[in-house]
Amino acid sequence: MGLINQTDEQYYLGPDGVWDSWDEKYGSYQFTSIKDIINNFIISYVGESKIISKIKRTDVAFHAQRGIQEFSFDVLPSVKSQEIEVGPALNFILPKDYVNYVKMVWVDGNGIERIIYPAIKTSNPLPILQDNNHEYLFDEQNQEIITADESETKKRYNASSGSKNNRIDNTIDGDVVALNHYGRRYGLNPENAQTNGTFYIDPLSGIVYFDSNMAGRVVTLKYISDGLGSDEEMVVHKFAEEALYKYIAYAILSTRANTPEYMVARFRKEMSAAKRNAKLRLSNIKIEEITQVMRGKSKQIKH
Repeated sequence: MGLINQTDEQYYLGPDGVWDSWDEKYGSYQFTSIKDIINNFIISYVGESKIISKIKRTDVAFHAQRGIQEFSFDVLPSVKSQEIEVGPALNFILPKDYVNYVKMVWVDGNGIERIIYPAIKTSNPLPILQDNNHEYLFDEQNQEIITADESETKKRYNASSGSKNNRIDNTIDGDVVALNHYGRRYGLNPENAQTNGTFYIDPLSGIVYFDSNMAGRVVTLKYISDGLGSDEEMVVHKFAEEALYKYIAYAILSTRANTPEYMVARFRKEMSAAKRNAKLRLSNIKIEEITQVMRGKSKQIKH
């Protein structure tokens, strides 16, 4: 029996029967829901004379969700994005399902994305208030240290510009140049050789901060989620479906008492192999596109 249970009209128009009204689920056939994953696993792996004789459905659901979470980090194509215009506060609030960022870009007038690089030499520390003698100030009621709303480091970073931060002061003293540059490389540092602006993420407050160059620009954050934020997200691409079954089986067997070690080792190897195959399938390599790129090797290099 076929898996498609809707007509062409139902697929293209959606439940409300209106073309392109945002209730359609285009391309959904490439995914399998977590409910089907759990049902299929219980049918295939659980029962008499099978690998797992008996198990609760809730246990299978737990390991299935953990599998989706782990696969979202390095197997499944789970990159999301958000676009905002940077306001005078020069910040970007992290999405509620944010786990880690892939890259930060701003969009120029032609719609081309310009990569923004992280400022790894700054942060947003906890600002402690001091008196004129530089002694800490304490709250009279609970005798705790009083802190400011905003750190001086953050203020100075927001007020700076990326191009000014990357500037190298000139000097005309030959001895100083010879002393400081002896045995060193010449030229720009690639990590600083850009004027697209910089950002840094404060994980405690959940906010991204930008330098003053980014004011008024349209910025896009591309980030990774764990795939468990909502019921609609808890789906698995069919190229990785078998790998998830192997993951669930290995997770169950490795946490059960009196399971033979050879059985655990077997499913560990099968899970690794299935996971590797899923990565290759989802890498979406097209030989025609690679061939087109490699044709550039035939160009002559002029000296």
